This record gives sequence, structure tokens and C-alpha cells, in this order.
Amino acid sequence: CTLDSEVALRVGGDFFFDPQPGDSPVNLVLIAGGVGINPLFSILLHIADLHGYQEGKGNRHKLGTAKLYYSAKNTSELLFKRNILGLMKAFPGKITCCFHVTQQRSQICEELQPHITGK
Repeated sequence: CTLDSEVALRVGGDFFFDPQPGDSPVNLVLIAGGVGINPLFSILLHIADLHGYQEGKGNRHKLGTAKLYYSAKNTSELLFKRNILGLMKAFPGKITCCFHVTQQRSQICEELQPHITGK
């Protein structure tokens, strides 16, 4: 976002991301903490599926980017971290993630280090 950008926020409750062919592309910012990642991980998988179809079959969905901000006490509590890293590798620049840990006491593995803030 830039200064004076309009954003929409949704906290809790029933929510989903279901773009339709012909919809204008949107850039998503997903924010999760702990087990709150569950519904957002499903949204990321759906976005990855749509990007895969877009590249492979020329579907009519116009997709923006998805940026996930995900926080937990330590890296062992970051659910789906390997899957999320895989999505980032499969769709570079389209799906990105920044992990934040608040109470990490041990060394962070090399694979996660570029994506971790906090400590």
C-alpha cells in the first residue's frame, strides 16, 4: 500500500477468497498468528491452484499478489512453514511470506532465516 491507499480488513468470522473470471485482480495481504493460519493457508493453496491454472491452461482469472505475514512464538510453532516456502518457490513474486517469531531461543534453520523477523 502507499499513502492514502484504500484497504479492507476482515478479522475473524467466516471469510474466503473466491475470485471469479473477469474480476479485476487484487493484491492480498494475509495476517495470521499461531493456529489462525489454517483458513489463510487454504486461501494460499487456492491462489496457488489459480496461478497454476493460469500458467498451464490460460484460464480467465486475473490474479494479483498474495503476501502472508505469519507470527508465532518460535519457528516450531509456525504451522505449514515448509508448504508455504514451497508455494513461494513455485510462484516467485506472486506468493510471498514474512514469518515473525517472538520468543525464539534456538538457532533458526538456514532455510527459514531469509524470511524471519523478530527473534
